[in-house]
Amino acid sequence: MPLLKNDTLIADTWIHGGLDDQLPEAGDVIVPFARLLREFDQLSHRPDKLGVAFSNIDRAEALSTFLPRLSLVALPFPAFNDGRAYSLARQLRDFGFRGEIRATGNVLPDQLQFMLQVGFDAFDIGERFPLEAWKRASKQMSLAYQRGLFRRNSEAEVWTERHTDAEPWLEQPHAG
Repeated sequence: MPLLKNDTLIADTWIHGGLDDQLPEAGDVIVPFARLLREFDQLSHRPDKLGVAFSNIDRAEALSTFLPRLSLVALPFPAFNDGRAYSLARQLRDFGFRGEIRATGNVLPDQLQFMLQVGFDAFDIGERFPLEAWKRASKQMSLAYQRGLFRRNSEAEVWTERHTDAEPWLEQPHAG
């Protein structure tokens, strides 16, 4: 499946293992969360990168102890109107995870900006939309409501743009 990262299609070099699949001796692997729980001691001693496919029905806190060893967390979008992975991505970034957060499943161009703002940085995009549609989508919004680490440098914050002559009221939740 095509992988979009930094507005470019790249090859997915990760090996996707199932619950009981034999894993190769070398290579970056993504395993289901249930397998990570069951075999973490063995998996954490692999020489290459380790990733996890995390369900959107699990709580982000369940991954917190594993995050220092993980290089990738894949979060599913089973339907376009299922936004639980947005919250999970933001929580993982708030926990300090700086590895790759990959959106999988029903990923659509019109949701790309929102995904970038909460911390996603790679997308299994399928072949439903051409690369140009994804590139256009990545530049459609120049303002963001969220403050924080996950905005692109070209995005300004809505509050700042609306109040160019004022300082934010720190006690106001909408301002700061």
